[in-house]
Amino acid sequence: MARQKRLNLPGAIYHVITRGLNRTAIFRDKADRREFLRRLAEALDKTDCRCYAWVLMTNHVHLLIRTSEKSLSELMRKILTGYAVYFNRRHKRNGYLYQNRYKSILCQEDSYLLELVRYIHLNPVRAGIIKTIDELDEYPWTGHLVLVGKNKNTWQSPAEILAQFGTVKSKAIKAYREFIEDGWLMGKREDLVGGGLKRSAGGWGGVLELKKNKEYWRGDEQILGDGEFVDKVLKWAEEEMIKKEKIMRAGWNLERLAQRVCDIMSIRIEDLQKRGRLNQITYAKGLLAFWGYNEVGFNGAQLARYLHITRPSLSNLIKIGEKAADEYGLKLII
Repeated sequence: MARQKRLNLPGAIYHVITRGLNRTAIFRDKADRREFLRRLAEALDKTDCRCYAWVLMTNHVHLLIRTSEKSLSELMRKILTGYAVYFNRRHKRNGYLYQNRYKSILCQEDSYLLELVRYIHLNPVRAGIIKTIDELDEYPWTGHLVLVGKNKNTWQSPAEILAQFGTVKSKAIKAYREFIEDGWLMGKREDLVGGGLKRSAGGWGGVLELKKNKEYWRGDEQILGDGEFVDKVLKWAEEEMIKKEKIMRAGWNLERLAQRVCDIMSIRIEDLQKRGRLNQITYAKGLLAFWGYNEVGFNGAQLARYLHITRPSLSNLIKIGEKAADEYGLKLII
């Protein structure tokens, strides 16, 4: 069965969790952690997304992200794909690094933003790595250091979080630190990570199924919020689905999409089946993959079959196509 597309709502807050395959380590030393953070910083800059909280544990990562017009999927693809290649090469291993896909939970900002910041930054405490608040103030692998003024990451966004605690920075830092201490004994919050609760089917199909069955609950794997927030997300998701359906009804099947790309790139349809490296054919394949996946709504399996490529190769083509569309101002529909 093809995997459902994720909910990619611009400007929304997402709690993202990535785990190592079979709970194995995805960070073996400081060099690995620094490389992951370098890629995170680079991806945030390229997508204009913002990071409010983060923690790197041995076998998993938590991130609290606000998306931009660029999707969470694009941000995470830039981080995780390259890091997995780096990790396998450096440690001379093969195979998958991560446990399935990363988990992304769309969160209601007013109710959960600060709770998630605290929950994420207290991960080392729950793991027994940190014993005191002073130790946490010096622990280098969370965003807590930036919020208490002990470190400066140009890619982290502390101002919006500290503003919740006051307008004077020193007082806001003190209040934030007290907030962290108040949650010191906080155990695992199932409502913040989505575990142990009834979950949606995921993606567009899951969201529309929720609406059809009138099953609006708090804390499912895709959406974390009250009924009003869930309703807003469902309405947005339905509108997006309607847009995609209109495009499909307008006749944008794979053949027409391929012809549109070939006309732009001045190549033949049969050229799309040829191999090529960063040439006209590669850019054409990239545009087909990018537009097909992001604008028309074809799933990865359909596009990979049409182009006779693997799913990992499709991910690379989508990035190439997006870059080509941005650089040359190319649009699917004029």
